[in-house]
Amino acid sequence: MSETMHKTEVTSVRQLVQQPLLKAGALQDAIFNSANFSCIATDAQGVIQIFNVGAERMLGYKAQDVVDQITPAGISDAQEVVARAAALSLELDTHITPGFEALVFKASRGIEDIYELTYIRKDGSRFPAIVSVTALRDAQDKVIGYLLIGTDNTARKQVEEEQALLNQRLRDQQVTLQENNIELEHAKAAAEKANLAKSEFLSSMSHELRTPLNAVLGFAQLMESETPAPTPAQKLSIEQILQAGWYLLRLINEILDLAMVESGKVTMSQESMSLAEVLQDCQAMIEPQAHKRGIQMTFPCFDNPFYVHADRTRVKQVMVNLLSNAIKYNRDEGTVVVECTQSGDDLVRVSVTDTGAGLAPEQLAQLFQPFNRLGRETSSEEGTGIGLVVTKQLIELMGGVIGFESIVGTGSVFWVELPASCAPELVFSGNGEIAPDELDQEAQTSLPQRTLLYVEDNPANMALVEQLIARRNDLKLLTAIDGHLGIQLARTCQPDVILMDINLPGISGYGALNILREDPATAHIPVMALSANAVPRDIEKGLEAGFFRYLTKPIRVNEFMDALDVALHYAEENGLAGTPAKG
Repeated sequence: MSETMHKTEVTSVRQLVQQPLLKAGALQDAIFNSANFSCIATDAQGVIQIFNVGAERMLGYKAQDVVDQITPAGISDAQEVVARAAALSLELDTHITPGFEALVFKASRGIEDIYELTYIRKDGSRFPAIVSVTALRDAQDKVIGYLLIGTDNTARKQVEEEQALLNQRLRDQQVTLQENNIELEHAKAAAEKANLAKSEFLSSMSHELRTPLNAVLGFAQLMESETPAPTPAQKLSIEQILQAGWYLLRLINEILDLAMVESGKVTMSQESMSLAEVLQDCQAMIEPQAHKRGIQMTFPCFDNPFYVHADRTRVKQVMVNLLSNAIKYNRDEGTVVVECTQSGDDLVRVSVTDTGAGLAPEQLAQLFQPFNRLGRETSSEEGTGIGLVVTKQLIELMGGVIGFESIVGTGSVFWVELPASCAPELVFSGNGEIAPDELDQEAQTSLPQRTLLYVEDNPANMALVEQLIARRNDLKLLTAIDGHLGIQLARTCQPDVILMDINLPGISGYGALNILREDPATAHIPVMALSANAVPRDIEKGLEAGFFRYLTKPIRVNEFMDALDVALHYAEENGLAGTPAKG
């Protein structure tokens, strides 16, 4: 009984001792038989002693083909082995012989070594491998062999090559893009230079044409009004000269307009403005032309003034063009109907309907081509084919659209739509808001009356300033609707301060400012700009040009009054305030 128990105990102890050894052996077998990596062990001289299943699978050799037969250098790329020997010799400052020594030199000196090498299969095919080399040592720390563990690096290499190819393509695309951008910049610069040259040429040509044309028209008008009166034959010739001269002047102006629009030099002063006022001005200008041909014009009764956000001068130019065309290409005794309606919540539409011959579809397709008169080149009606092109571009610059409908034999409808707006308003500052009665109280002080000249072509803006100045009994307001009249009033009346719009008909606020500053009679008068051109660049440009202050629309009462007081104080300090008005 006791002997049996002893045997059982001995067996249990033996199993406990053997279990870790069996486990370690199983791990070693799993590593050695793994097909995922090659495991090659050599003796101290480098001859292969172990060649595992992974090495067989990866390299195509059987273990018996290489064990005790060759070194790992025999399955490696010879040129790479030579290159590695040279690189290590340089790095470690010692001569290393090409061959197996180059593969294990670092490991033999206890240096961790992992490198990339090209292995050559039995069939001669090649593949990149990552090789980790370790020196195998005995109990006395003597090197007894080497272990080379390798993994196939083909997939990673393919990814790296694809990535490198993608990177190269990206670099190529970036270079191409940079070259295209450079070409585009050069083309843009060339276009801008050409555009500038064209604009300068047209401006110069305009001046050169206007000078002799001024003489032609001037002397023709003198001849027309001579005493005694010219003979009927002479009068007919003079009328032909005048008609051709005025037509040539319109042609010059239209070509300049087109050049300015195309070169982007058209300045816009967009603000709230009344279409009713513009159309009333146009009606007064255009109706005499219509009456000569018996054409009946119908304008709307403006119970609603229809305010839009646009440049008043340019809107007037657009409407005059559309109305002139409606008369020019109408039939005798025909009609022209002007309508103004709200188009949705945010647009106002103005349409001009005529009873002319109408346009065919192929003519409509060419409607906005410069210098294309749509087959009317031989007609008796004068024209350049430029007006509608300029009209379209001006409307689009103001954020609007232009459209048309036409029926051959019935007539045409041309319409424009512009952004709707509210009536111009005074804007009070949020902090310390000034109420109207406070303005009245400020104006009650008995001060000597001074003069403010306001140059503005928009009646709504004029009315606002009149309303403000009416609350001050120390100021008298003079007004002018264009720059030329403003200059005349400044010279004649010697105002204390001038308030100047920028975009004025005839001559701009900048042009008027230059004339006033060059004239000794007006150079001392502070001139303040009041404009809807309110971006910082516009303000900076205005101040650099010499405006005393640059105020923006809509008018802010506090800012406006403060600037006005500063300008009046400046005039007074310089001994110029209160100068008696002449005449």
